[in-house]
Amino acid sequence: MTDLLQIAEHGVPPERRAWDDHRPPAPELIQDCVHCGFCLPTCPSHLVFEEEMDSPRGRIVLMRVGHEPGSDVSEEMVRHFDRCLGCMACVTACPSGVQYDRLIENTRPQLERQFDRPVERRALRNAIFALFTHPGRVRALVPLLAAQQRLGLNARIAVLPGVRSNERLQTLLRTAPSVSLRAAVAQLPAVTPARGERRGRVALMQGCINRVFFGDVNAATVRVLAAEGWEVHTKRLPRCCGALQMHAGLEDEALALARATIAAYEDFDAIAVNVAGCGSAMKDYAHLMDDDPEWAERAKAFSAKTKDVTELLAGEEPRVVRHPLPIKVAYHDACHLAHAQGVRSEPRELLRSIPDLELLEPAGWEICCGSAGIYNIMEPEAAGKLGQLKAANLVATGAQAIAAGNPGCAMQISAHVRDRALPVYHPMTLLDLSQRNQMPKEIDP
Repeated sequence: MTDLLQIAEHGVPPERRAWDDHRPPAPELIQDCVHCGFCLPTCPSHLVFEEEMDSPRGRIVLMRVGHEPGSDVSEEMVRHFDRCLGCMACVTACPSGVQYDRLIENTRPQLERQFDRPVERRALRNAIFALFTHPGRVRALVPLLAAQQRLGLNARIAVLPGVRSNERLQTLLRTAPSVSLRAAVAQLPAVTPARGERRGRVALMQGCINRVFFGDVNAATVRVLAAEGWEVHTKRLPRCCGALQMHAGLEDEALALARATIAAYEDFDAIAVNVAGCGSAMKDYAHLMDDDPEWAERAKAFSAKTKDVTELLAGEEPRVVRHPLPIKVAYHDACHLAHAQGVRSEPRELLRSIPDLELLEPAGWEICCGSAGIYNIMEPEAAGKLGQLKAANLVATGAQAIAAGNPGCAMQISAHVRDRALPVYHPMTLLDLSQRNQMPKEIDP
C-alpha cells in the first residue's frame, strides 16, 4: 500500500514494471478497493471459473502488481483480464464506490501494448473487428445467412468435421439472428419529421450490427420518437461508435471512431441510442478523452447529450395513445444499460405504460447473459454457461416474451431459449406496436 501511495504522489518509479506511463490503472482508484467481497456474488466470471483472480477484487490485485518494480504482463495475467466480461455489475454492487469501470478500461489498452497474443487468438479478434464493426461488410453477409436459414443449412453445417468440435463456430451458428434479404438494402430516411409540435432535433446512432440485423428495431425507434414529437436524423457515417474496440482495449481505433462520432452528432439537441453497449461507450467519451486538450470539452458536452432512448422518452409526457398489449414480458437488464449507465427504471416505466402488458422480473437480473461484446465468441464455454443460466431464469418467470435493450443480449438469449419459442423484443419494438395498435406476430392473441 505504501508503494501505491508513493506512486500516486511522486510518479511511477523508473524500474521496469508491467504498466507503461500512458493512462495506467490509477493507483488512487486501486486503493479504494477494501476487498470486502460484495462484488463476488454479482461477478459472472467468478461464478463460472470460481477463481479469486477471476473476480473484480482479484483483478484489482493484479492491477496493483502491474505497478510494482520488476512486474511483467504475463500470459496468466492476461488470461484473468480476458475472462472479465466488463459487465460492471461489481460497480453497482460495491459499497465503497470502487470505479472498476475506469480501472479495467485503462488496463485493457496496457495489455494490448505490452502482450503479444497467440497468433490464432489475435487473428480471430482482428477478424471480428474487421467484419462486425463495418455495416457494409455485415450487409454483404445477409444473402448468405438468409439462404442458410431458409434452406435449414445451419444444422447441417454444425455437424461437419471441424465445426462440430469448434465451440466458437458453434456459437456463431447458434447466435446468428434470423434475417431477410431486405436487411441487405434497407435504409432509414435521413430525416423523419416530428409529428405535431417539435420537441427538438435528435440523432439516432444506428449501430454497426443494429442497423443490419436489427433494422426493424431502428425503424420502430424512429417511428416512436417522431410520433412523440422529435425530429429524427440518421447518418450512414460514421460506421461505428468504437464501443467494441474500446471494451477490448484497442485504444487508437476506439479514439478515431469516437472523434468521428462526436463530429457527426454533436450539433443535435440529443443523441438517442437504442444499443446499450454503444450508449455506454458514448457516455464514456468524456473520460476517454479527458487528457486531450483538443477534444476534452467536446467529448464532455457530447457525453452529456447522449441518452438511451428510454431515458429520452421517460422524461417527457407521452403524446400518443398506447393501446393494450395483453402479454407477459420478462425484462432483461442489459449490463451496459443497468450497470454501466445506471439506467434501470426508465425502460421499466415505459413498458409498464403499455396497457395490459404484465412486466415480470427474473431472478439474477444483475448477472450477465454472457454476450458482452465479443466475449461469447472469444470465451464460448463460459458464455454458454451464463447464457443457459440467464435463459433458465427468464423462462422461469412464465413470460410469453422477453424485452432486452441490446442486440448482443437479444442474440445470446434467443440462442438459449430457441427451443421454448420465446421471442425477444427491444422495448422500442413493443412501444411501437402499442402505439400502432398491433400485436406481435409471434404471439397468439
